[in-house]
Amino acid sequence: MATHSRQHALTQARLLFNQQGAVPGGMVAEPILRSWRRCADLGFDMRGVRRAELMTQGELREAQQRNEALRRMSEPAMSLLRGQAGGSGSLVILSDAQGLVLDSGGDMEFAQRASRVALMPGAPWDEAAAGTNAIGTALVEGRPIAVHGAEHYFEPNRILTCAAVPISDGEGRTLGVLDLSSQARELRPDVLELVRAAVDLIEHRLFEQAYEQQAVLRLHAHHSGLGLPGEGLLAFEGDLLVGANRCALQALGLAPTALGVYRYADVFDGDIERCPDAAGRVQARSGAVYHARLRWPRSRARQAPALPALPPADAARPAGPNFDAETLGALARAVHLSDAGVSILLQGETGVGKEVFARQLHARGRRAAGPFVAVNCAALPESLIESELFGYEDGAFTGARRQGSKGLLRQAHGGVLFLDEIGDMPLILQSRLLRVLQTREVSPLGAARPVPVDFALVCATHRPLAHEGPDAPVRPDLYFRIAEYTVTLEPLRARADRLELLRGLWAAHGAGPLLPPDIEAILLAYPWPGNYRQMVAVLRTLHVLAGPAGRVDAAMLPADIRGAQAGPPPADRGDPADLKVMADSAIRDALAAHGGNVSRAARALGVHRSTLYRRAAALAPPRTR
Repeated sequence: MATHSRQHALTQARLLFNQQGAVPGGMVAEPILRSWRRCADLGFDMRGVRRAELMTQGELREAQQRNEALRRMSEPAMSLLRGQAGGSGSLVILSDAQGLVLDSGGDMEFAQRASRVALMPGAPWDEAAAGTNAIGTALVEGRPIAVHGAEHYFEPNRILTCAAVPISDGEGRTLGVLDLSSQARELRPDVLELVRAAVDLIEHRLFEQAYEQQAVLRLHAHHSGLGLPGEGLLAFEGDLLVGANRCALQALGLAPTALGVYRYADVFDGDIERCPDAAGRVQARSGAVYHARLRWPRSRARQAPALPALPPADAARPAGPNFDAETLGALARAVHLSDAGVSILLQGETGVGKEVFARQLHARGRRAAGPFVAVNCAALPESLIESELFGYEDGAFTGARRQGSKGLLRQAHGGVLFLDEIGDMPLILQSRLLRVLQTREVSPLGAARPVPVDFALVCATHRPLAHEGPDAPVRPDLYFRIAEYTVTLEPLRARADRLELLRGLWAAHGAGPLLPPDIEAILLAYPWPGNYRQMVAVLRTLHVLAGPAGRVDAAMLPADIRGAQAGPPPADRGDPADLKVMADSAIRDALAAHGGNVSRAARALGVHRSTLYRRAAALAPPRTR
């Protein structure tokens, strides 16, 4: 009865869609409705039939040969799925990544019936050829999908009920689709789970074959799940994550953009050389613990190298980037976009780590072997910025070096050019920079002809750039050239894991006393106008003053941090106006403590001298009590 009612509702929905191009909400599942709209946009008539585009036998053989590895790895799973489906009245179908049916097997009587709608090897079942259907729609949606009876776009395909799941490789690329099609009867509630389990088996076999020469880490919430198709699989070249199956990506909350960018330490605690621990487990940075097994490639297993010696217990750990999960995700996306030639703009307050982010982008991208050239546009004197950026030839101007100068843009050839505080570049030079970005050529001062350059561009700013008018810091045409993808780095006070970050940065300085709880509370409550740079500077100062066996007390804290204790409680410090007043107060205190010496005050605050000049010139008037 429920099936009859559902079919009646679908019939009504098809009539409404034909007449009005829309249906009331809830009558048709959203993925199906989206597919109907795509088909309508292609000009298809629901009452029509699909285009007949069967391949010749020779063309089909060529397609099968191109996908031989996929077909071979899929055979056991297809056989298993046929048995689980019962065999009668159903077909198991394998397509390639374009929706071309490569193989099918099952009930021959149903196969003959299905052939009337071209459901057979050599037929394309992408949406552009066959309308809404499980294979084609699963490819477009990038997810498992079932299409039942009248949910198919073309009327003749109503005889089918189909469930399809995309097959992916260890780099997130779609290789094909596995489909279970049967007569249009009541949909089995577990049909997608059956196909999903078969796809897990296919992907597991493909992964094992693809990463024989890499270290493979197996993960599962239960020890008994290791080695089975439902386990998470990750492949590493050294400590670089180069492959992961769907189960691992889902368990660890990673996007495919993490591949080729993340290191082992970005995902797990510790290092890969000591993974898993003595209990056979690994801990993700999220805190989740998994049973694990690491398989080194055979070439390494034969060599059996000794593990590197542990560093002395009191040795300071190198301070790596302290990115949270959100920032790591943004870094992965930025690396892939930069590698594709997209310009990156980093936005954030002074000290949030824009240059650290840019250097990591360089180190993890395709241009890692090339130079990283950082230019602080606010620190270069206006009279020199043109010659420093664009270079000059011998005799270009009085005082020019005899051999001339390549300039920073040419020095970045083959690598990454990082323009910090791009908003402080004189407007007259912005047009020349725009010309370089458009033509990929630099014209040094005094040169007869331009010189080709090839670099990835990363710019940074502490203030908004996207506005027009005479006071705009960046020309609109240049802005859209440098801000093809924008990353906003959050200030330190916005991070939810400040305590963990504080303790990690403190431990990175090496052996020393623990930070007392009252000192931690003071440091956590402080708004950190200089962000990470300021926090690192303060912790370094405390570490030196305390010594290896000493004690940290409040008297060692900078005056601005001690003074902030008398201010409002942490819960009241979220107002941007209050934060600006506190930042201004910290600047005044630092200048007063160092007798007005800007360089020393800047070092104490952990900010650049040019930034302190700029902030000091725009200080808000002190609050009156």
